[in-house]
Amino acid sequence: MTSEKEDEAPERALFLPSRRAWTLFAVLGLAALGAALFLRYGIIQNTPIGLACEGGEESLTCKVRLTAILMFIQGTFGWIAMIAAGVQLWRPNRVAFAVGLVAALLGLVLYNTRASALAAALLVLSLARPAPEGR
Repeated sequence: MTSEKEDEAPERALFLPSRRAWTLFAVLGLAALGAALFLRYGIIQNTPIGLACEGGEESLTCKVRLTAILMFIQGTFGWIAMIAAGVQLWRPNRVAFAVGLVAALLGLVLYNTRASALAAALLVLSLARPAPEGR
């Protein structure tokens, strides 16, 4: 007869980043949110800048505006967030979490809401996953 303790598999600790990592995630998240809000309301939806860029002006602002527009038309922010969240869910690590967080925040503000919201939900769900064996 074996005891119940011998039959149970040892529980692995959940993926919980350190306080330093959470601080870095907060800083990265706020920077991404600030950049996305500036891109959306300061450059993309700014009427005088839009008219100047559509009128043929070739400035760095117009190039950044066009690049951001092409990226959200293609769904780049949402796809990057989904891929990073999938990697984070499959094999939790700090880099995948940070990339997924930044891409999801950019996508939520810059018109890729469906994929970015799903990626954000997967990132939250990934916090309930066990940490990899070697950590």
